[in-house]
Amino acid sequence: MEQFNKETMARIHSIETLGTVDGPGIRFVIFMQGCHLKCKYCHNRDTWNLSCGTIITIDELIDKISRYSNYFKASGGGITISGGEPLLQIDFLINLFKELKKFNIHTAIDTSGMFCITQKLEELISLTDLFLVDIKHINPDKCKKLVGFSNERELEFIKYLNSINKPIWIRQVIIPNITDDKEDLIRLKDFISTLSNVEKIELLKYHNMGKFKWESLGKVYELENVPNATDEDIARAKKILNI
Repeated sequence: MEQFNKETMARIHSIETLGTVDGPGIRFVIFMQGCHLKCKYCHNRDTWNLSCGTIITIDELIDKISRYSNYFKASGGGITISGGEPLLQIDFLINLFKELKKFNIHTAIDTSGMFCITQKLEELISLTDLFLVDIKHINPDKCKKLVGFSNERELEFIKYLNSINKPIWIRQVIIPNITDDKEDLIRLKDFISTLSNVEKIELLKYHNMGKFKWESLGKVYELENVPNATDEDIARAKKILNI
């Protein structure tokens, strides 16, 4: 069996060839395997284990991507790396993005941003055209309760992207009675107001459709009694955030 080379090989969960919600235009979306967070609302619980998934090489991915390049290039789209948490496989992403840049392909990463800024991460950021950053919770204590980590690294990551004027989309999952408190949303609004690189703010409706994945893995779904977010919940949050 070929030895796993983290610079040219990755573990992925799945691929969406004609995505339309994870960045501008039509996107070829690669969902990476592995996540270090423990988000209680995760709808892809099966992506957490980094030792699972399908092993794929850069050459194999480039071959798949090339079949759809006419679609996403014509729409102003490109490649989006999602997960799981993409930055756990940073060596692979650096080399993949170097290849994509040879073809002038737009690159985006959907991440929690809960990482320290290292030399490797700076290199990957330089190769990335857009970041989609999901702010788990603006309150650090509530964030830790919700995903297992406080939000300091996440917010510092966003501040760093702002300091180098790297375009970002801010995402916030609206979970009734958890992330939709008025004071928290005002605090989120104040934080976003300090940034000059935000191209878009997206509010995503919480849903429990991923509950069955938790159950199939023998895990307890802790948000069992939390209602799905409604259009009215989103409208209220948008009004508070003034978006």
